[in-house]
Amino acid sequence: MTVKTIITEPNKILRQISKPVDKITKEEQNLMDDMLETMYAANGIGLAAIQIGIPKRIIVLDIGRDKDNKEPMYFVNPVIKEKNLTKSTYEEGCLSVPDQFAEIERPSKCEVEYLDYYGEKKNLKAEGILATCIQHELDHLEGILFIDYLSKLKKSIIIKKLSKKNKKIDRIVV
Repeated sequence: MTVKTIITEPNKILRQISKPVDKITKEEQNLMDDMLETMYAANGIGLAAIQIGIPKRIIVLDIGRDKDNKEPMYFVNPVIKEKNLTKSTYEEGCLSVPDQFAEIERPSKCEVEYLDYYGEKKNLKAEGILATCIQHELDHLEGILFIDYLSKLKKSIIIKKLSKKNKKIDRIVV
């Protein structure tokens, strides 16, 4: 398994719409393994393939946060079949929008259909933080970031901060 570089905003790649996976092969399984390793190395709880520059409809999650008892979840070609009308709010962050957080309101429950690591069709009813994470990562597959739910002003402030951070020059003091 390999830790990959996570692409950060602003970057056009993050705005691409990911393509469906035709068949889960060893290549996709290796990708999911790398994604999980990358996510754990960055202390994240979710990662979409597009965040490492691969426009495939694949996400990985592990909301357990227990380093000794990992509970990874793999979603290939996930589709939300149903969303609850009741909303919940969580302070969200994103590995592609480092060190930035905002309260985002999303449906409190959702039902998602997907293929698992082995290509088996699955259906999952999620609520709470799991539902939020699934919706956050599925947004990535559509080229949407959590900051897109913010006001234009808040979003532009965050993008300016990230742009400055990305342009920092290495300094050597002699």
